[in-house]
Amino acid sequence: MSPLLPLGLALAVLGLWLTFRLVRETRARSAARAGYFSALKLLFDGGETRLQPTGFPRMTGKRGGISYDLQAIPDTLTFRKLPALWVLITLPEPLPLKATLNLMARPSGNEPFSRFPTLPQSLPTPPSLPAHVAIRTDDATHVPPADLIGDLFDDPQVKELVLSPKGLRIVILAEEADRGRFLIFREAEMGMTPLPPARLAPLLDRLAALRADILKDQP
Repeated sequence: MSPLLPLGLALAVLGLWLTFRLVRETRARSAARAGYFSALKLLFDGGETRLQPTGFPRMTGKRGGISYDLQAIPDTLTFRKLPALWVLITLPEPLPLKATLNLMARPSGNEPFSRFPTLPQSLPTPPSLPAHVAIRTDDATHVPPADLIGDLFDDPQVKELVLSPKGLRIVILAEEADRGRFLIFREAEMGMTPLPPARLAPLLDRLAALRADILKDQP
């Protein structure tokens, strides 16, 4: 028997094992991403979930008679220190506002989920908000009062708040890639653990309260 035959068989077995492991890990990753919002269903009265091209879900549903839309957006752009997973919590119901007001914590100008850089007017940050929050609008003569914002940005994971005639949105940093694995192996796996309801529920209620305050202030 050729001495190369056992080596060839060993390499073939190793190749099959590596292929099996890769397929298994890919399936597990896909299933985890698809179920990222699975624990949130108890927060809503019915609803619908559909997968996006990223493999992460998009969920719509009603809570307290108000419609919400949830999106998970992975951000793996190379100029970020670490890849990030953003969650967009949107209340897409029309409001009696005449301008869009966008507040962004530590804006870089490269946030893939936001049109913050396209708004033409920059506003000073009021003393009631952290200094790292920047504000832009499309009409400075019709912005809602800053006291509507409250202490939302005291949460270090809150990245953005949008108030517009089309509705409201809060964006949070839900997760960052593991620093060690990203720096050594360039792995940016995120979303392997479902988003917990306790993290999302206060933000849903915050949007509902903000909507109620806006409606209350209208003549």
